[in-house]
Amino acid sequence: MLIVKHLSKTYRNSNIKAIDDINLEIEDGDIYGFIGPNGAGKSTTIKCIVGIHGYEEGEIVFNDLNLKDNPLLFKSKLAYVPDNPDVYEFMTGIAYLDFIANIFKIDDEKNELIHKYASMFGIEQDLANPIKAYSHGMKQKIQIIAAILHKPKLLVLDEPFVGLDPKAAFDLKEVMKELCKEGAMILFSSHVLEVVEKFCNKVAIIKKGKIIASGLTEDVKGGESLEDKFMELFNE
Repeated sequence: MLIVKHLSKTYRNSNIKAIDDINLEIEDGDIYGFIGPNGAGKSTTIKCIVGIHGYEEGEIVFNDLNLKDNPLLFKSKLAYVPDNPDVYEFMTGIAYLDFIANIFKIDDEKNELIHKYASMFGIEQDLANPIKAYSHGMKQKIQIIAAILHKPKLLVLDEPFVGLDPKAAFDLKEVMKELCKEGAMILFSSHVLEVVEKFCNKVAIIKKGKIIASGLTEDVKGGESLEDKFMELFNE
């Protein structure tokens, strides 16, 4: 289980809390949608959870590992895909994936997994090329492959479907389902409410740095579409 308890963060150049008293519980097998308008605090919350941003209040615990107490071991159990591809563009695709696999000490399955996912996402023929020559969508794909190579127990994605073609988006959802069947948990933000409604068993809605609704998707919807419920809560 991932437990985020009373998490708050204030940026140095502002006296306003970017996120305020965030509480989330994500269990094995959950695909947890995280939605809200631009500037609501989704990316800030995610960057705190994966250890990029520090935070003044609260705690983040994953399977009894406290992020502040044991950050390296905590981070070794998860993978993060940011909303904008951030990879070493001077490397070739294969060199980058090999580098990531070595960091996570993947030996026996490395070549098999790289082949499997590169073929699935349609970039196997491009692995010998430098990443700087890739399109935005191809960079997104290689970043996703790098994230799932070590079969993380917690996969955190910020707007993962942006820039992906329909087939790649479908394949990513299949991979996410596969990871969850193996006991992983997934947290991802998205502006595409239809995807969240159909794909996520749980959802949280954030507004102005505060969680205003969370829980099972069906319970949060309350008999409405997720889009209608989101607009109702947003306009209150």
